[in-house]
Amino acid sequence: MKQTKNQTELAKVIRERRSVKKNYSDQTVTDTVVLGLLEDAKWAPTHGLRQPWRFLYIGEDQLGTFAKSVASTYPEEKQVNREEYLNEPSAILVVIMDEPDNQKQWDENFGATACMIQNFQLLAWEKQLGVVWKTNPHIYDPHVKELLKVNDSEKIVGFLHLGYFDEPPIKKDRISISDKFSIFQG
Repeated sequence: MKQTKNQTELAKVIRERRSVKKNYSDQTVTDTVVLGLLEDAKWAPTHGLRQPWRFLYIGEDQLGTFAKSVASTYPEEKQVNREEYLNEPSAILVVIMDEPDNQKQWDENFGATACMIQNFQLLAWEKQLGVVWKTNPHIYDPHVKELLKVNDSEKIVGFLHLGYFDEPPIKKDRISISDKFSIFQG
């Protein structure tokens, strides 16, 4: 993408980042790299500094066992497909959020967690580490919550599939903001 004269480096990274869903390289995604990215990503806005997130990292040495366990929660005819799917990335980061009873705090926690995930994606992109935020049906399955030791007062926000890439995905155009922007006329 051509950088305009007034476009900052941050704006460039935001515009260039893509979700990387496949075609990962064989390069290992280490827990050390993921921890480093999370240390910076945690600076997302968070109401009351609640920092309502926690993470479960699944590296390549545990990915096969993890994929088989999660796939086992699906109907038998889908298990092979789901196991293969969960083995595609080089690593998975499960993002878990505190889920309060108060709707306002729930919304604030989800917003903060989503911001943190975006920070993580942007930081990973700079390192050519591809990320895609997955919200497949298994994140809502009580058996998966039990398998991952997610408490009743927590929600699985998503599985972040991670893997280094050689070629970024093709850019898809976005709708102009002017088509989605209006000015209040009181």
